[in-house]
Amino acid sequence: MTNGQGEFSRRSILGMGAAGIAGAAAPAFAHSGAGHRGHSQRLLVRGGTVLTMDPGVPDMMQGDVLIKNGKIEAVGPHLSAHGAHVIDARGKIVMPGFVDTHRHMWQGLIRNSGPNAQLLDYLNTVLFGFAPAITPDEVYTGNLVTALSAANAGITTMLDWSHIASSPEHSDAAIEGLESAGVRAVYAYGPSFGKQPPWFEDLDNPYPGDIYRLADEYFSSSDQLLTLALAAAGPEFSNVDAAEIEWNVARDVGVPITTHVGVGAPGANGLLAELASRVGLGDDTTYIHACTLSDFEFQLIADSGGKISLAVPVEMQMGHGIPPIQRSLDYGIRPSLSVDVETNQPTDMFTQMRACFALQRGLLNADNLFPEMGHVPQLLTVRDVLEFATIEGARTNGLGSKVGSLTPGKQADFILLNARALNVAPMNDPVGAVVLGMDTSNVESVFVEGRPLKWQGKMVGVNVDRLLDRAEAMRLALYARAGIPLPGV
Repeated sequence: MTNGQGEFSRRSILGMGAAGIAGAAAPAFAHSGAGHRGHSQRLLVRGGTVLTMDPGVPDMMQGDVLIKNGKIEAVGPHLSAHGAHVIDARGKIVMPGFVDTHRHMWQGLIRNSGPNAQLLDYLNTVLFGFAPAITPDEVYTGNLVTALSAANAGITTMLDWSHIASSPEHSDAAIEGLESAGVRAVYAYGPSFGKQPPWFEDLDNPYPGDIYRLADEYFSSSDQLLTLALAAAGPEFSNVDAAEIEWNVARDVGVPITTHVGVGAPGANGLLAELASRVGLGDDTTYIHACTLSDFEFQLIADSGGKISLAVPVEMQMGHGIPPIQRSLDYGIRPSLSVDVETNQPTDMFTQMRACFALQRGLLNADNLFPEMGHVPQLLTVRDVLEFATIEGARTNGLGSKVGSLTPGKQADFILLNARALNVAPMNDPVGAVVLGMDTSNVESVFVEGRPLKWQGKMVGVNVDRLLDRAEAMRLALYARAGIPLPGV
């Protein structure tokens, strides 16, 4: 943990308690036990357009979702639930919350700081400029801002690819930020790129050995909102020897691995194949970007049951390579989606879905102009990309049995989207409305385990002004400490 002053300042940022709340007051059902473990109170979401994302549970233009003890009890038309608190969902889409499979959340203080940056610009400014200068309290606040903004945009589950393990205190602060936000998250413990691999040769480098302490201190139970993974630098951003250490440590702890591969020209050097020959690839690993991997390496991933996480706008914008949407599908891998960095990307999944949908269809439609090139695969549908942003994201994060669909028995992580807003009404195709018509303004209410994080357009229990005032002060201090000029117009 950090010193007492830091802990006090962190607790005070949110302004918890009646005197400090500047967001929405919690609705009555939130105070009566609905959505909390060990309580029998039920919540009925009535009359909405229900998108379950479960092929075994039909969608409904008008249906109900019944929640008990923070879990989905039933989905169907005209459900009876005597004594349940009722949410009127008429004119709204009820669906599982979005799932983000890779985001560097500590960067919440430096959003939009590199709008024109290519990958090398980002590495030099962010990982070798801001990262060595950032304090644990700033990491906490960055994580908190990012997590709350993601929840505000309808993302209920996210993977925090936390490459800021400059000290144990930095790692503790990142985890505390996620806890304070109340979101469901995978904390993926990663290196600080200002420190050189192989990792155990530097006695001042806590990575990756500190994961053993973190596992014991924060992740002793699987029945909690936060779970643990190892964010491996991998063979491209360190070397194969260091990556072998990372894989062995993750498997010794028993946590999944998430790693960047196939990024630009270095991703085409066969390093993943070399690593695979040493450690063996498994279904415990998510491969981020994968733009320039060889066919042989894609086959290795497919054969091992590995997952793919795409950040399509970043991959196109920063020079990673063509996002391998179709290549993933060709190898039988249903990809997931992620925001990656907010230094040049928005916080929502609507942007990610539209970019993925448009790019795959644009490339395939171009091929269709020249049929002599051979068989052209099927175009993505809006249903496909909505699955990428929900159930496939949950599976990629190792949480497919818990979230990602409105399936009885799963956790009640769901969102209400306003379908009577001017940007989508009158609504015809609900899935099309979500993927192609909506944006964050349509996200009306957000629930995790049946507990409201956002209610009727406002974050619950969060003093937003206090948080953002604190973030602004920290932003200025971080720029000064890192010696980076403030951006101007």
